[in-house]
Amino acid sequence: MALMKWGLGRQKFRLLKRSSLLLKLLAIVLAVLLFCEFFIYHLVISRCNWPELKTAVHGGGQEPVLRAMFLADTHLLGEIRGHWLDKLRREWQMERAFQTALWWLQPEVVFILGDIFDEGKWSSSQAWADDVQRFQKMFRHPNHVQLKVVVGNHDIGFHYQMNRYLVKRFEKVFNSERLFSWKGVNFVMVNSVALEGDGCDICSRAEAELIEISHKLNCSQKVQGSGQCGGGQQLPLSAPVLLQHYPLYRTSDANCSGEDAAPPEEKIIPFVEKYDVLSREASQKLLWWFQPRLVLSGHTHSACEVLHPGGVPELSVPSFSWRNRNNPSFIMGSLTSRDYALSKCFLPFEDTVLTMYSGAAGFLVVLILAHFECLASPFLLGWNLLRTHRTR
Repeated sequence: MALMKWGLGRQKFRLLKRSSLLLKLLAIVLAVLLFCEFFIYHLVISRCNWPELKTAVHGGGQEPVLRAMFLADTHLLGEIRGHWLDKLRREWQMERAFQTALWWLQPEVVFILGDIFDEGKWSSSQAWADDVQRFQKMFRHPNHVQLKVVVGNHDIGFHYQMNRYLVKRFEKVFNSERLFSWKGVNFVMVNSVALEGDGCDICSRAEAELIEISHKLNCSQKVQGSGQCGGGQQLPLSAPVLLQHYPLYRTSDANCSGEDAAPPEEKIIPFVEKYDVLSREASQKLLWWFQPRLVLSGHTHSACEVLHPGGVPELSVPSFSWRNRNNPSFIMGSLTSRDYALSKCFLPFEDTVLTMYSGAAGFLVVLILAHFECLASPFLLGWNLLRTHRTR
C-alpha cells in the first residue's frame, strides 16, 4: 500500500514538473512575442522628437507650426507577387510602426510619397479593392489627422504602362489634389510619372495643372487683384514644399551618405532619366515653375540629401517597409510659412527582431534540455572517453 502511494506521489510530481515546464515555455514565448511585435515599436519610436524650430514672430504674433510626417514606398504586396507570409510580416510591421507613431508623435498631416501598392499597375478591379481595403486598415488615422498620398509608378505604372483608367482609379481613392495649404504652408503634390515630356494626353494635362498652380502661387506673392491675378482666394505668402515620387535629376547616389543611404556597390550605378529620376528638362521646369524651398521624394528606397541649383535642398525619403530595407524610417517636419526643420525617426531594425527571436529559441532549447537532464550528457560522455583513453 505504501509502495502504491509512493508511486502515485512520484507520478504527480512528474506531472507538476511537466506543467511547470509548459508554463515557463508559454510565459517566455508570450513575453518575446509581445516585445517583438508590440513593445519594441513603442520603445524605439518614443525616442523620436519633433525638430525644434526658431518660430519667427510676424505681425505681433507667433507663427503656427505645422507638424508633418513624410514616408514613402510602402509597397503593399498584391495577389500576384505577394507570398502570404511576406505580406503578413511586412504589413504588420508597417501597421504597428504607423499606429505607434501616430500615438506618440501626434502629427497633424501625413504624406506618403508614392508606391503605396506594389502591383497597382496591373492589379484587377477586385485585387485593387482588396489592396485598398488593407491599406485603409493599416494606415487608419483619427479624423483630425490628414493623410495625403502622392502617386508612384507602382500605383499606376511607368509612363508606357499608365492610362486614364489607372490614373482615375487611383485618384478616386486618394483624391486628385495637387495643391494643399495649411497653417501658412503650401505643398505641391506632383504626379512625377506623368512628367515624361512627350506630349501624351495625361502628361499634357498634368503639366497644365502644374502651370496653373504655379500661376496661383506667383499671384499670392503680389497684391491681391493686381495684374492678371484677379480677385480670387489668396494662397499663403510662402514658397512651396514640392512632394513627388521620382527624385529630381541627379547622376547617381555617389554623393549620398548616412546609415540609410544606398549600399556602396549601388551608389556608383548611374541613374537612368525618366526611370530612376526625372529628366533634366522636367527637373528644371519644376524648379523654375515653383521655386520651392524644399523638395521631398521617394522611389530609390534609400536616403539622400541633394542641393540643386539655386540652393534648393531635396531629401529622398527611404522606404517604410522591411521588405525594401533593414532600417526603415520616416521624416518628421516642423514647418511654418517661412521656415522648416526636419529630423529622421528610425523604426525597429528587422535583424534586431530576428536576432531576438533566434536568441529566445536557443534559450528555450537549453531550458528543455536542462529540464530532461540531457544538457550535460554530451560533456560527460566526452570526459569519460578522454579518461578511458588516458588509462590505456
